[in-house]
This record gives sequence, C-alpha cells and structure tokens, in this order.
Amino acid sequence: MRHFLDLKDFTKDQLNAMLDYGIALRQNYKAGKAHDTPLSGKHFGMIFEKQSTRTRVSFEVGISQLGGTPIVLSANDMQLGRGESISDTAKVLSGYLDGVMIRCLFHQTLMDLAQHADMPVINGLTDRSHPCQVMADLMTMRDVHGLIEGQIVTWAGDGNNVAVSWIEAAAIMGFELRLACPQGYEPPADIVAWARDKGAEITLHQDLAEAAKGAHVIVTDVWISMGDEEGTRVQDMTPFQVNDAVMEKAAPDAIFMHCLPAIREMEVTASVIDGKQSAVWQEAENRLHAQKAILAYCCGGVC
Repeated sequence: MRHFLDLKDFTKDQLNAMLDYGIALRQNYKAGKAHDTPLSGKHFGMIFEKQSTRTRVSFEVGISQLGGTPIVLSANDMQLGRGESISDTAKVLSGYLDGVMIRCLFHQTLMDLAQHADMPVINGLTDRSHPCQVMADLMTMRDVHGLIEGQIVTWAGDGNNVAVSWIEAAAIMGFELRLACPQGYEPPADIVAWARDKGAEITLHQDLAEAAKGAHVIVTDVWISMGDEEGTRVQDMTPFQVNDAVMEKAAPDAIFMHCLPAIREMEVTASVIDGKQSAVWQEAENRLHAQKAILAYCCGGVC
C-alpha cells in the first residue's frame, strides 16, 4: 500500500519517475493515443472539507481517464460532519474504496486517515502542505527549462502550506530556494531545519527584489487563503507583490507561477500573471497529469 502524504517521504528517483510517467501520459493524451488504465475497475474517493476547483476537477477527470470511478464525498454530507471520527471513517471507507484523496483543514486529519486506512491515501491539501500542487509545479519547470536541479526558485509571500512543499521539494530535487516572506509569516522552522540538514540551499529574505535576482522561477500564492484572518495581512504582504519590477530582477527566461486562485493587483499584477513570462495556465493543466501519475503510483502499481 502506497500513500502520498508529503514530498519528504520520497526519493528524488521516485519523484522523477512519477514526473516522467505524468509527462508520458500527457503526451499520449494530447496525441490522441490510447490511455493507460491502471485504475480500471477501481473506485477512488475524494473527501472535501474545503472548497475546490482545480483539485476537484483534476482528480475527478484524472481518475476517470485512468479507468477508475471517482466518488466525491463532501465532509458536510458525511457522518464526519456530525462528529464521526476520522479513524472510524477510514475503516469504513477501506471496505468500499480502493483509495482516497482528502482535502482537509488540518494535517492531523490526513495523518489519522492514513494511519487507520487499509487503502492508499493522497494529500489533496492540508494546512501544513500541498504536495500535489508542487508536483505540477516541478513538471512545469521541466517543461519550460528542461531540468529542475540547479534552478533558482523564489517564493514570495506567506510561508504557508505550498511553501512547505516547495521546501521539501528543494531538499529532494536539488534546486536553490529563496523564501521572501514578511516578518511573522516565515515558513515553519522545523521544515526549514530538516531541509538544510538534507543539504538544501534555502535562504530566508525580507526583500523580494533581492531574492528575485537571477531566479529562474518566481512563485507566489494568494495572500488570504481560506480560513485565514485578514487582519493586517494585505498591509504586511504589499512589499511582496510580484510585479514587473520583480520579474525584471529575475533571469531573462524566468517564469511566473501561482497555484491559483489569484487576485490581480494584490499578490501579483495583471501584467505579470497575464504576461509572456506567466506559466500559470500550463501549471494548472499539469495538475491533471501530475496527479494521474500519483494515482497510478499509489493505486496502480506504476512508477
């Protein structure tokens, strides 16, 4: 049984194998060739405690393209919404399903589900990490620049769950990561320490322009995520907006990425996200193909 909980659980070879397979699936799909169906005859559940566009659609389509049957489960429609424990839920669903993806409020919910489930569990997002998103981002880096190792990635804004998965990826895949975060919004110290112990080149900055110098990738996220209190966030984050001046500091072939949804003229200007250096729509599409590789790894014995 294979879970997909966090990138730090995998080796570079394992992640590259998934990326290779996802790229091959994408090429065959776009060429109109017959699709691999490693999930044929399998039923895969998707539990949502938070609203979703990309995660919901990409997983549902991906499961179907791999030959499986997706089953969408809103937490409010399940007994979870009335207080049934995640451990009981895991045991029950293991008798019905061949795997489950969960997009949940708290990372501990994911870990408890994986502990008690007798089926693969995939992390579709928690408050701690978002590994599926960063797998799509790594695929996009390979698409554009042909490689991941040796690149310079600059993160702008909140050291949130997506930033945590970027930190894990940097430690495994061998690229430099610069995190430009306002004071008080730094990523968790434990994951930064773990990555540095692994030899990762990770630096923390409070000047985005400095962090962006020579970068191959500039990436950001919405300033106010679901569940965040607005407070002084906008004021605190304003110096970390990705705009034309920031992109001019980056390498000439630098790309801009954003996990979406985006609010133009807040975390990123329209001129950047809709400009020629933006890889956002390619990145969003890659969610589908990267996640198909993850599904195939967890449930199809592929990779």
